[in-house]
Amino acid sequence: MMTVTDRNDQALGAPAVVLLSGGLDSATCLALAAAQGFACQALSFDYGQRHTFELDAARRLATTYGAAHRTVRLDLGGLGGSALTDEAIDVPKNRRDEESEIPLTYVPARNLTFLSLALGVAEVVGARDLFIGVNALDYSGYPDCRPAFLRAFEQVAAQATKAAVEGRGAEEFSVHAPLLRLSKGQIVRLGHRLGVDFASTHSCYDPSPAGEACGHCDACRLRAKGFAEAGLVDPLAPSTS
Repeated sequence: MMTVTDRNDQALGAPAVVLLSGGLDSATCLALAAAQGFACQALSFDYGQRHTFELDAARRLATTYGAAHRTVRLDLGGLGGSALTDEAIDVPKNRRDEESEIPLTYVPARNLTFLSLALGVAEVVGARDLFIGVNALDYSGYPDCRPAFLRAFEQVAAQATKAAVEGRGAEEFSVHAPLLRLSKGQIVRLGHRLGVDFASTHSCYDPSPAGEACGHCDACRLRAKGFAEAGLVDPLAPSTS
């Protein structure tokens, strides 16, 4: 069984597919993959999310890192069941930290779908490395951000691809989740160390029509906590005036 792992050696221009939402975590993941020497193929999704401002952020970030970038359109909103894709469901605000149930911002089959399409891109461009920016604070609430899911997906990749059919073995594809066990503060510090332009990112699930962060959804609160833990100022912090 392959492991979900951080990569420490230099990739020397090897292609890698990086899932890039435009948020803080995926930006840090892209910066890390680029720093490790990968030729990054950034992949974003317009899936019916209410916070489409993140797609503008993804385009900015891909340009910054010289990554080839594509955006795939999906209609996950047609499935329903998520506050991120269904305007009839309010985005939860000011949830208590101890609340452990799967939140309404969970999008059914999102990461499974995203990784599957990333795998398809990897086959096309000849990559064997997939990067996803899930982290410890996310996987506690979202089942498709947990280590067991990522390991299982690696097993699927080893069986469901041309590479597997041609007998090149289970080591053909690796899912890298380098932020998996980091706190939000550690992710912010890592991104800062890598030179991530946090002003070019977007995190809020329920932004204003102008794209300003609400400051109260889970994404905003986790972001604020991360910058506070890191001792840094968030350039996108909502105004308190």
